[in-house]
Amino acid sequence: MNGSKQLSRAWHRMFFSLVFTVTGVLLVSACVTPIRVPLTPTPNVVPTFTPTPDATAQSGAEGAASVAITTPAAETELPASAPLTVSISPLLNERETAWLLPLLMWINELDTESGPRPVTFLDRAGNANLIVEFVPHNLAPANVILDHFFAPAVPFATVNDETSMAQLGARWRGEEDGGLIVPLEHLAELTAIFGAAPAATVNVTGVDLIFDALQAAPQSIAILPFETLHPRFKVLSVDGVNLLSNRLDAAAYPLAASLSVRGGVGADVLAAWAAEQAPERTNRRAEDLTTLMMTGVTAMSRVTALRMEQRGYTYPALIISDTLAVADITHISNEVPFLDDCVANPTENNLVLCSHTNYWATLEAVGTDIVGLSGNHVNDFGRDGARRSINWYRENNIPIYGGGMNIDEACAPLFWEHNGNTFAFIAVLAFEPQFAWATEDQPGACHYYTHKQRIFDTITEVRPQVDILAVELQYLETYNPFPTPQQVIEFRELRDLGVDIVTGVQSHVPQAMEPYAPTAEHNAGIIVYGLGNLFFDQMWSWQTRTGLMARHTIYQGKLLSTEILTTVLEDFAQPRWATPTERADILTRIFGAAPSR
Repeated sequence: MNGSKQLSRAWHRMFFSLVFTVTGVLLVSACVTPIRVPLTPTPNVVPTFTPTPDATAQSGAEGAASVAITTPAAETELPASAPLTVSISPLLNERETAWLLPLLMWINELDTESGPRPVTFLDRAGNANLIVEFVPHNLAPANVILDHFFAPAVPFATVNDETSMAQLGARWRGEEDGGLIVPLEHLAELTAIFGAAPAATVNVTGVDLIFDALQAAPQSIAILPFETLHPRFKVLSVDGVNLLSNRLDAAAYPLAASLSVRGGVGADVLAAWAAEQAPERTNRRAEDLTTLMMTGVTAMSRVTALRMEQRGYTYPALIISDTLAVADITHISNEVPFLDDCVANPTENNLVLCSHTNYWATLEAVGTDIVGLSGNHVNDFGRDGARRSINWYRENNIPIYGGGMNIDEACAPLFWEHNGNTFAFIAVLAFEPQFAWATEDQPGACHYYTHKQRIFDTITEVRPQVDILAVELQYLETYNPFPTPQQVIEFRELRDLGVDIVTGVQSHVPQAMEPYAPTAEHNAGIIVYGLGNLFFDQMWSWQTRTGLMARHTIYQGKLLSTEILTTVLEDFAQPRWATPTERADILTRIFGAAPSR
């Protein structure tokens, strides 16, 4: 077919002229060869939902505006061979129209189930048979071109963990105090989600300026595209659904929009073809996402060991295992050797520690993938005990790092890959006693200060090879949420070398965290000064009973977010999840201990 494309308004001609300049190669090709879109085998489902941005829109159960059913022009009255008309919503932003408008304007035929149809592009969306527009993701029809997911975000040092669509909708409409900050570049999607233009009280700004705006108004909630998150933001769950989850049911997540084709005949064909041309089908690909769970002190000894003998080898893991096991990479810092002749010794203040190999059942239950051996108790049963333990790990194909048969093995990084994201893990012992340190020919942990330049050289060598570089330190043990001044200096020194995640695995109490911004040389990252205990029997104070886990989300090679999970130890052996009141206390304590920048 040779259908001509007539534009009825001069402004549309001017806009298309600009798009032509940006996408000249595409348009020239299209002019030479008219586009005929063939029929695809997708079902012809008629989309009927469109947001109603007028004053009569009412709030729904989750805060989104009600959605009216409208019918594109002559949707059900077209003769079998009648031409189709296509247009785009005037609410679409420049980012979408820059690639979509030229494609739609140069289609001249669609192969539909009822046969070939000529196509004409219209600049008036209300007169077209087929309209391309954003709709709420959970109301999207089958004719979807792409999906965009958004996260509500607040400053990292925020105690609150969740929000709701009702609250976000109220702030969008200016009905609730507190403030809302949204990206100008994604106003079309958010307008579709909330069903009306934002109130004058909403701060609409460039996505690159949102963090500064949030710092200036920390009680606000920002809404960000998923891929633009970084660790300085805390991501809030929406109606109990966490966008960072690697088990996300995308269809159930409400803060998302779909670009779809609304109309009757040909909508499915046009949507399928446009989806193939889209720069991206979604800004959150599950197959590009990795969750890394980093944990604190594990030493299944003393009374913890006694309880395991009394109550079962998986007893410590029973409450928290489901959450840890679903992480894509679950890390354990195990401070003591695994020995098949280890005997539980619950004597108070016993400092010669081991774990029976049967106790691996707990670490298996939490889905352990990698084990750091930088603890200062790795040689408590001598060099021979260390050799036996290392051999046991190897015989059972358990990846270890930070400890080895000699210094070369102990200081070597562990490389890992998941969903296209590449990692290097390094663990070091920056503490006493000296007999725990590996030597040229004796087993032990990699001592940091003796081999500091070697570690720095390894970091420099490995940094270009992987997406995420994680270094953990068994540091000077203190019982204070505040890191020592020297600890701050040395952990930041690693950050400045390009380490993405710096973790203290020595602390028996939760310590501060410090997310940091990306630089020209390095990605965004975070310093975790101390996670506290995971599996250890220190019931003697509230601080030692509380613990942290850091769940990092990595997406397409970048650290997007760090979540803090909080636990409380019971019965000398079994951590449970902190109650909301306990969690607020723990978070307030560590946020208040953050070092000055």
